[in-house]
Amino acid sequence: MFDLLLGPRRFGRAKARPYICRVRLADRRFSSCRRVRSIVTNSVKLVVLLGLVFAIFCGCSKPPTNPAIAVTHVTVVDATGAPARPDMTVLIANHLIAAVGPSQSLSVPRDAQIVDGGGKFLIPGLVDSHLHLTGSGEPEGSREFVVPLLLANGITTVRDMGGYLESLVPLRRDIQQGKRLGPQIFFAGPYLDGSPPSFQPSLVVSNAVEASEDVHTLVQQGVDFIKVQSILDRDAYFAIAQAARREHITFVGHVPDRVTAAEASDAGQKSIEHLTGVLRGCSSDEPRLMREQFRAGAKNATPESSHAREMAWERELLQTYSDKQCAALLAKFVHNETWQVPTLILLRNDAYPGPETDSPSDPLLQFVPHTIAAKWQQVRVAQDRLAARADFVLREKLLAHSMQVVSQLQTGGVHILAGTDSAAPYIIPGFSLHQELALLVEAGLSPMQALQAATNNPTAFLGKSKTQGTVEAGKTADLLLLDGNPLEDIRNTQKIRAVVLRGKLIDRAALDGLLSAVEKFAAAN
Repeated sequence: MFDLLLGPRRFGRAKARPYICRVRLADRRFSSCRRVRSIVTNSVKLVVLLGLVFAIFCGCSKPPTNPAIAVTHVTVVDATGAPARPDMTVLIANHLIAAVGPSQSLSVPRDAQIVDGGGKFLIPGLVDSHLHLTGSGEPEGSREFVVPLLLANGITTVRDMGGYLESLVPLRRDIQQGKRLGPQIFFAGPYLDGSPPSFQPSLVVSNAVEASEDVHTLVQQGVDFIKVQSILDRDAYFAIAQAARREHITFVGHVPDRVTAAEASDAGQKSIEHLTGVLRGCSSDEPRLMREQFRAGAKNATPESSHAREMAWERELLQTYSDKQCAALLAKFVHNETWQVPTLILLRNDAYPGPETDSPSDPLLQFVPHTIAAKWQQVRVAQDRLAARADFVLREKLLAHSMQVVSQLQTGGVHILAGTDSAAPYIIPGFSLHQELALLVEAGLSPMQALQAATNNPTAFLGKSKTQGTVEAGKTADLLLLDGNPLEDIRNTQKIRAVVLRGKLIDRAALDGLLSAVEKFAAAN
């Protein structure tokens, strides 16, 4: 049984599935798939300018990899929460934002490349905080399909939430060494899960010894965090939490089925993905729901009767919702600094899909390899095989309630990150992050709050606030130049005129070239 706010609800086990398949409503298992403020003031602008020019042209031990760039007469939306600032100039040199100041007073080095930002808007590069780079067939899947779509959509940093280290490590190295254009990558490597794991790559953890050994091994292999999955039993889960503390590494992921969201928060899980466990944790009858979740079905149960039982369980989940319980859970999240990655686009397109969410006429499918699109369709056929009209109505209610909970999270002060879980079925890399931002606004976030969920917030989560996440002097020059104001309409994040990736300008023609190459790859594969 499946409840995206709960996570996979299992009334029995199914075999581990290949990474390309995401969610099957028939057994309702959630599978995550293989995974400034300006420094220039009127009183000191001349001193600052001279210092910057000296630093750029005289004080560097190494010549800049990319030429200096000046984005002039642009409206800066810096993602700090401050209002948009019109007619600004942003100087970029040595991969960094060298200065941000009013265009009429900030001088531009004569040999800088000028980008006219008149009528345009400059925001930080975007972060997708939940995806799987190696989930579409390696090595071509990440390099020819996923990464180019991310760049074409202005995504300059990603949090890979489960994948193959033998592909992720060289991919990240090539990007860091400048051999390949791509986003900055933070990754977990294989999942830690129970037996049998839902998908690969997974390390099965059944006791404290295995938890300690696996966490230590992953740390030695250079992962940035530990990812836990849904089938872990209670003892294994809490042993992983202890091992992560000993190794001084954060752990993130699903709330396992046999653990409550409150317990996960108290155990130190830094982020909860897909709101797993949250809706169940907002129930006035959570203990009974957990017992029902694992109660064995009738020996003579048919697929139809099992499906009916699952639907009844989900209705109870909605009917027992308690404002009081939810407020207490959210307060715990705030106290423990437990972040949430709702992945609303996953809920809409994959967990609770309607007939309209997987249209074969969707123009974005031209960027999806045919073999992958065919598998997506197979998953959807299986998912909807037993679905009646009442089931689609229930899906709509679950999605609406999920979005209501996201609104409560934001209002209650819980930190939110924007993530997609691409490339799950009908979650197309790159494009899906913009759809996620629109859904966050639809759920009740302001455009600025949604933008921060994909810029300032994730860099804070990753401990990179001093160097990334906002348009401020001294920070890494990961930027998007937009043709529309995202604070007026968050969908304007899709109107990308250019991307600056660590100081390198990628103009619209080059971005279109990336899309064209992916389209050709998709047609051939």
